[in-house]
Amino acid sequence: MANYGEYQKTFYRTGSESPTSPQSLPFKYADLERQALDLLDPKVVDYVFGGAGDEHTQRQNVSVFEKKWGIVPRMLNDAADRDLSIEVFGRTFPTPIFLAPIGVIGVMSEDMHGDLAVARAASETGVPMMSATLSMDPLEVVAKEFGDTPGFFQLYTSSDRELTESLVRRVEAAGYTAIALTADTRAQGWRPRDLAQGTIPQYRGLCLETYFSDPVFRSRLSKPPEEDLNAAIVHWMSIFTNPTLSWTEVEWIKSLTKLPVMVKGICHPDDARRSRDAGLDGIYVTNHGGRQVNNAPALEFLPAVVDAADGLPVLFDSGVRSGVDVVKALALGAAAVGIGRPYAYGLPIAGTDGVVHVLRSILAETDLTMGINGYARIADLNRDSLIAL
Repeated sequence: MANYGEYQKTFYRTGSESPTSPQSLPFKYADLERQALDLLDPKVVDYVFGGAGDEHTQRQNVSVFEKKWGIVPRMLNDAADRDLSIEVFGRTFPTPIFLAPIGVIGVMSEDMHGDLAVARAASETGVPMMSATLSMDPLEVVAKEFGDTPGFFQLYTSSDRELTESLVRRVEAAGYTAIALTADTRAQGWRPRDLAQGTIPQYRGLCLETYFSDPVFRSRLSKPPEEDLNAAIVHWMSIFTNPTLSWTEVEWIKSLTKLPVMVKGICHPDDARRSRDAGLDGIYVTNHGGRQVNNAPALEFLPAVVDAADGLPVLFDSGVRSGVDVVKALALGAAAVGIGRPYAYGLPIAGTDGVVHVLRSILAETDLTMGINGYARIADLNRDSLIAL
């Protein structure tokens, strides 16, 4: 049982030994963002950090944590030792956070292998990574970097059913421990930043290695991608999404694997009940970080989905920027909380070390927020732990 808040003592000790030396990695989210954006290609910045429409949902995802909920302190409870472990999909995880999937994280590191750098951070911290289908390295290569840390896989279903089945088989064989079936990307969202740039990374052949290494995908081409990249890109564009994705196909994918399967993008309680009735193993509440549709903040949907899930674990992401946000999402019923942009900013700044620093900082703040407010265990958090502002 680790008190993750101890991480801060490292910096206090370092500072006291050399008080004029600034810390090499930032602690504030705004500083992370500023440093990362200075290092990245503007096209990557617009694709990864842009959102749908006028990006109102992206802003709301963040502001709803700050403006809607406060944490209720409970004094004189014994919270000297905290337990941040959770149980999801029949496994015990040491922390309540996971690395949310970022489809082009691969191009955000200097060596263009950001997926591997993030996977190594997962191995070092014990924080599970949800690997994206869109990656600069094949899914099997990413999985090898997890070490003893379990990994999840975010699956895009293709209009080519045989390709979807092939991906599921590969995910299971590679040792992933759960699949998140993405339901909120049946078409490309309206993203003005990308339109202004006139490109997205995949249209340049980037982040498609899981597809390019797939035997079914390769069988559809007259020449392999390494000989005719443009033809491979055009074919990928024609089959990437499945606009007819339905509950029937969800049940089919569930039948293909023994792995736990959840649907990513659930926000309505009726869809949560349908997930439960379909025999799914979990639910993933998210609005894709505001990147696909400019609608409503995901956190607002979380309590009703948790109630409707009736015991199914509910994972959550969208707008999480701090350990305080993690505590609030857990109190609203999330079984695990996904971290997205913060770790994406840490990657270009310092590679694996940058991601590790971000994760340990968020865990430290989560741990200290619980301890100072009198909550020793995740199970102690509930909706009574919050006050509406």
